[in-house]
Amino acid sequence: MSSASKTFSVGKVQVYQRGNVWYLCYHEEGQRRRPRVGPDRALARQQAAEINSQLESGAPAGLSFEPISLVELQSRWLANHEQVRRSSVHTIRRYRAATNHFITFASGARVPQVTARFRAAHAEEFVVYLRKIQVSPNGHEKTRKRQLMDKGLKFILETCRAMFHFAQRRRHLSPYAENPFAALELDRMPVERIRPIVLFGADLERSFLLACDDWQFPVFLTLILTGLRPGELTHLLLPHDLNLESGILRVRNKPKLGWQVKTRNEREIPLVKPLADVLRLMVGSRHTGPVFLRKQFASGKQSSLLADLGELGLERNLEQRVTQREQSEGSELSRAQRLAIAGSIWREAGAIETDRIRLEFIRLNQNIGQPHQTAPKVLRHLFATALQDANVDPLIRNELMGHAPEASSGGFGLGMTTQYTHTRPETRRKQLELALMNSPAIELARTFHAEKAAGH
Repeated sequence: MSSASKTFSVGKVQVYQRGNVWYLCYHEEGQRRRPRVGPDRALARQQAAEINSQLESGAPAGLSFEPISLVELQSRWLANHEQVRRSSVHTIRRYRAATNHFITFASGARVPQVTARFRAAHAEEFVVYLRKIQVSPNGHEKTRKRQLMDKGLKFILETCRAMFHFAQRRRHLSPYAENPFAALELDRMPVERIRPIVLFGADLERSFLLACDDWQFPVFLTLILTGLRPGELTHLLLPHDLNLESGILRVRNKPKLGWQVKTRNEREIPLVKPLADVLRLMVGSRHTGPVFLRKQFASGKQSSLLADLGELGLERNLEQRVTQREQSEGSELSRAQRLAIAGSIWREAGAIETDRIRLEFIRLNQNIGQPHQTAPKVLRHLFATALQDANVDPLIRNELMGHAPEASSGGFGLGMTTQYTHTRPETRRKQLELALMNSPAIELARTFHAEKAAGH
């Protein structure tokens, strides 16, 4: 083939052959682009014509892309979640921690440092790397390091897959290259190494509650009989979140105080009478502040003016602190900085910190010979299992747990049904009471209330 037949132009696009492969060459926004087409001359001419048309009209060329460094990709992706998608600060922190593993791997391994050259083979090397590293569980630096559990490993890989999907949409990958993490087929990756959930039996539930002191008992009784997440329990406020007269506990978002439910789904949970009686004793004459107070606040050894403020007063106090901080620094605070100030408001009002619940839970289980129980969420599993054992309606279970209703893979799950179904409060209460009627926690709650009410 003559040299003339190995090169030709279609408008602003030059087409040339190197070996058996055809390439295009054109300039876009001051940058020279040279995408690879393949061995088909006719296809090269067709794509050259399409790109020339796009260049003439000012539209982005179909084969153009902007390779960026892997570090820059992480920065842009997290910024998109912060500024555009407005994901929660906690979610962004998890994404940052997950992708930091990727950046650490990429900087230390012999892999390309730009998006367009990172391939599926490199993603496979990353999997091997993850299976070897040692991490601190839950990010606590003082805990003994261990290998990643399979669920944690999959979360990191799924996060990286989402980040590279962002790169595809923003044209940071070659237009004919697939997402390197899509080739791993993560949905088919087995989950074998997991931390088992070991539920309390009736005897252990009884032993656990009997080991509680007067401050711990209402806290863990509430977790057992409502299925609350620990973070939900620590952010309950009087009087709007606890109505003892009607026996209702409300889990509400409080964005003006820097806290929201994990799924954003607000819900009402009926209080069985023994629990309501115990909470009435615990709250006493208080009408404002957190429902559950830290030990020193509950005992009266420490007090705060914030404890006397209602929800509106706490919101105003937070805004005053934010304004003062912004004025002193001369710039607007980030969401993370605002949340840090909100956290100080909750602490000064006497609210329990979520980590304190975890530490108290661990200490109690060590006292009863169950050192392997280290996560309070097992109490939420216990609550959900009680609902299952009592054949509570799936829709009511969904509502009580505060899960986001989702349709099944076939499209016929509870997702659309919930739009047409409205559970009456009395139905929800009846099913909950039926599910918990044989729980040892109910019996111990009655005993606790009787003893404290009698002044023993």
